[in-house]
Amino acid sequence: MSLPKIADYPLPQPGDWPAPRAPFQLEPGRAALLIHDMQRYFCAAYGTDALDREGSVLRAATGNIAALARQARAAGIPVFYTAQKGNQLPNDRGLQRALWGPGMQAIPEHEDIVAPLAPQPDDIRLVKHRYSAFQRSNLEHLLRARGRDQLIVTGIYAHIGCLATVAEAFQRDIEPFFVADAVADFSPEKHSMAVEWVANCAGRVVTTDQALTALTAPSCG
Repeated sequence: MSLPKIADYPLPQPGDWPAPRAPFQLEPGRAALLIHDMQRYFCAAYGTDALDREGSVLRAATGNIAALARQARAAGIPVFYTAQKGNQLPNDRGLQRALWGPGMQAIPEHEDIVAPLAPQPDDIRLVKHRYSAFQRSNLEHLLRARGRDQLIVTGIYAHIGCLATVAEAFQRDIEPFFVADAVADFSPEKHSMAVEWVANCAGRVVTTDQALTALTAPSCG
């Protein structure tokens, strides 16, 4: 019913996932960055010292997300966050309650985005209701209004909300880019499953360095 305690593991590296079937190429003028569910409640599963602990998977992924966010803002690329609200009503939480319990409380220790990834004034924060960031949100409308049809997905957890968001982006004809070393998961096995599924079925798997290189290129949009 509750989140597991997550042990550290090494983030995947190039060669750990199949060659992508999708021909998508990341373009700064078409892209937006999504920082998915990096709230203190979800990050606590990695340990209270995870952001400071040497070798922590959360610390490594967070550092990569922060680098992508800095570059996105510098390049004028929209940065979106998903974040759940605490004290959700049972009907609002829906079937997630059956799998994960009542969820977080409406306190900063649960709701806040972790400090290294604190949203900036021009960033957009979406209230999260279901696994996919598109469900019960206006994410697609906000992307279309900004002329964006590519979504760079980072955050936690890779095989749950991040994967569901990639799948739905693909089905809405928004090209998804899954940053393999800027997401984290319950285990290396679940992380690998998510990366392989994206590469085989829905999007382009990239590394942080590859995404940063693409985001510094002249815009084709």
